[in-house]
Amino acid sequence: MTSPIIIIVLFAALMHALWNALVKGASDRTIMLGLIALGQVVPGVFIALGQPLPNMAAVPYLIVSTVVHWGYYYMLNVAYRHGDLSVVYPVARGLAPLLIALGAQVWIGEYLPWQAWAGIASISGAILLLSRGSRTVATGATGLAAAIATSVIVAIYSIADGVGVRLAGNAFSYIGWLFAAEIFVAGYILGTRFERLRALSGRVILLGIAGGLLSGTAYALVLYAKTLAPLGIVSALRETSVIFAALIGVIWFGERPRRLRLFAASIVAAGIVAIAMTK
Repeated sequence: MTSPIIIIVLFAALMHALWNALVKGASDRTIMLGLIALGQVVPGVFIALGQPLPNMAAVPYLIVSTVVHWGYYYMLNVAYRHGDLSVVYPVARGLAPLLIALGAQVWIGEYLPWQAWAGIASISGAILLLSRGSRTVATGATGLAAAIATSVIVAIYSIADGVGVRLAGNAFSYIGWLFAAEIFVAGYILGTRFERLRALSGRVILLGIAGGLLSGTAYALVLYAKTLAPLGIVSALRETSVIFAALIGVIWFGERPRRLRLFAASIVAAGIVAIAMTK
């Protein structure tokens, strides 16, 4: 895996952790998720209009990803309602690389070297520590179950998009249409909760839309990387965002126990090193 791809994915990981922190810290997380979806629509439309249409073979994957993202937003909202950022986020993201690597191996025949599997196992294994610690902190069974369900959903849309962006013939065309389709999510969430939207200040609304730009940029970078490297490796490296989320959780939100969560993040870092050494 080349250094430019590693840098791209790490930058995407940081942005992903930041927008999740915005959701966790929001007074109305449902509306914030709607604003984040809206923030992806405008750049998506501009990108789509400036590119040729994606190949028809990619359209089913666009549809699957758009539908599955509804479940992602819902389960993420439930998880953050019942759990801490530094537990929910690593659990939700930590299982995904293993599921994606297995799915890519079965679905499209991407076989990874043992170093990559060691890194993926290290990253996914870190969630076991956080799951055990969650019994004594503000993350109950509901939050933990929602985080695990989120992880499964992440794996489904990641594989769908990883295959779809390769079939599209043009990565930016696929990305543009994928983000433009977020109008359905934004329209439903904000349109059915308009009074709650009006109650928010202009600053919060702009912050939510900015979060959408962060989210969109982060995922666009990851999708681009998936056209250049195996899905399992890119997905595992992208989950370095759990390090950023753990730091944000213990420093910004004051979540505890600090040592357990930072130690789990360090295990993820070990997994990153193993993946980075993969030829």
